[in-house]
Amino acid sequence: MNSAEMMRAVVAHGYGGPEVLRLVDVPVPEPGPGQVRIRVRAATVNPVDLVTRSGALVEAGLMAPREMTGIGWDMAGTIDRLGPCVDGFTVGQRVIGLRDLLDVSLGAYAEYAVLDADAVAAAPAELTDVEAATLPLNGLTAAQSLDLLGLSAGDTLLVTGATGAVGGFAVEIAAQQGIQVMGQGLDAEFLRSVGARWTLARDADVAAEARRLVPGGVHAALDTAGLGGRALAAVRNRGQFVTVVGGADPIPLRGITVHHEWIHADGQALARLVERKLTTRVAATLPLHAAAEAHTRLAAGGLPGRIVLTL
Repeated sequence: MNSAEMMRAVVAHGYGGPEVLRLVDVPVPEPGPGQVRIRVRAATVNPVDLVTRSGALVEAGLMAPREMTGIGWDMAGTIDRLGPCVDGFTVGQRVIGLRDLLDVSLGAYAEYAVLDADAVAAAPAELTDVEAATLPLNGLTAAQSLDLLGLSAGDTLLVTGATGAVGGFAVEIAAQQGIQVMGQGLDAEFLRSVGARWTLARDADVAAEARRLVPGGVHAALDTAGLGGRALAAVRNRGQFVTVVGGADPIPLRGITVHHEWIHADGQALARLVERKLTTRVAATLPLHAAAEAHTRLAAGGLPGRIVLTL
């Protein structure tokens, strides 16, 4: 294959609703030094894809406006070509990877994608490509958020939005680390299955319930639901708080340390996540040309997992 050959990709032409997504033919990208090219088999549809397509990230100053914007962050597939100076991977190897740059012309919604080799890890042997594609963005966000909190076994942690993709992974990783997790969300049975000690209903008074269960407040909170100060109120004095939601950083009252997690690609951390054998959840699969439908369905909410595009 050479750079003159073409592939299919979904991009946003301008910004707006799902109707701005277009299936286009573009040149197959070539890997440079330290990069690999992946024949993408599955790409996950995430909320960040919707806000990228809408133009909200341009309005926020996080990326420059462009005529054609690549969509999609995480993917699973097989390595198709190695760039110079790449060790540890082989052509034909199943991998997962994460694209963490916003301002690009091509994303994961494409038949081929080029990533830095240090953003890639071997795919979990026990998972299909569709299942594996749901791990990079949400799993790394959860893991990096927990790293910021720096909790120890026996500590207590509140996870808001715990039945979402990031929250679910966070509950499971924390429980594996011996942390006592309180999960707030819609599906108590799921939360208990991934290790939550306590569960709170989605409409619960989070601070009151958390302090009833853990007098004095939890050691830390991971806020994936954007509750801000309502979740901060569940944390004990001089505790830890991290949010993954833009604009949801509360004032650090009572000596609480407030962090904001901004995801970054990390192949080594991704490989460690693979070893954890986390629970993946796929709500639906759709072909690449149905990306607009996938965005519409995700925006409607209520899905018990991710939508994955197959190629």
